[in-house]
Amino acid sequence: MSKRKLTRQQTWRIDKIQEERRQRAQRKAVDLEQCDGEPLGSEQPGLVIANYGAALDVEAADGNVHRCRLRQNLELLVPGDRVIWQSIGQGTDGVVVALEPRRTLLARPDALGEPRPLAANIDQIMVVAAPRPAYSTDLIDQYLVAAENTGITPLIVFNKVDLLVDPADTQRIEQDLARYRQIGYRVIQASTVAQHGLDEVLDALRGKSSVFVGQSGVGKSSLVKMLLPQHEVKVGALTERSGLGRHTTSSARYYHLSDSGAIIDSPGVREFSLWHMEAPELAQGFIEFRNFLGSCRFRDCSHRHEPGCALQQAVTDGSISAERLASYHRMVEDGAGTRDEGRGARN
Repeated sequence: MSKRKLTRQQTWRIDKIQEERRQRAQRKAVDLEQCDGEPLGSEQPGLVIANYGAALDVEAADGNVHRCRLRQNLELLVPGDRVIWQSIGQGTDGVVVALEPRRTLLARPDALGEPRPLAANIDQIMVVAAPRPAYSTDLIDQYLVAAENTGITPLIVFNKVDLLVDPADTQRIEQDLARYRQIGYRVIQASTVAQHGLDEVLDALRGKSSVFVGQSGVGKSSLVKMLLPQHEVKVGALTERSGLGRHTTSSARYYHLSDSGAIIDSPGVREFSLWHMEAPELAQGFIEFRNFLGSCRFRDCSHRHEPGCALQQAVTDGSISAERLASYHRMVEDGAGTRDEGRGARN
């Protein structure tokens, strides 16, 4: 019987299958070489708990945590990432071989302005502020814009309310927080010292994967320590000279809550800056602006002094606060929020 002649499509499929097999064999050889010749176990799903640079803590499906290496072709992994990993030999160590698609990603720009991941697959951002060190509504707004533009639900935790002793300061802070409540953000006032508002914080965390963000010294780690007493969480104090906080968390870590949900305790960030955004994208991050965007007389309206500006009219009508519009303008001027906290905190 003569040999059957293959069609072009059949030939292409066979070549493709053979190439995939060669690539799998090459990957396996690389893995074996990287793992010092130890055989690898079967592929299995895992959750990144912490990243130490050269190694990761990965939680397996059974809840056990394994110290894993990272294949060189993978991007930076962060707490909350879902990965595929393989055990090495008969030990507890492993190697991460693949990253599963991320639902959400929180990032901040690095020294070159490129986004650097902080946490993945999170459901909400807990923006923490406090009376001391002095909070800035501009900084809070930057966190909110970052959350809105990544599709992550933000809420505000105003911590250390036990420090509010001056009636004038209390009134000013209540006005600032009321502004956020009026536009739809949930605001929780809390204190780990007075144990005030902690049940409300815990309720907000339940069933969700959350990350705490905010200036150093606002009490993020203190909140985590109070909510997760079974874990060792370092807590620092404000420096006497500057009144600013020390960084007490050296690397972000993923913590499971006792009933449901999880917390990612991120390093304190004295200067949190947005990645570069054009003015229209920034404006979308201000949720109360959205109903008015696109209604200005001029398409390239800067929302400052142009006639027929819908945002300026909304301020006049009381639908948008003048403070929030001014905050937006400062972000545009500063290139999407690169102001450091020591340069004029605006409350």
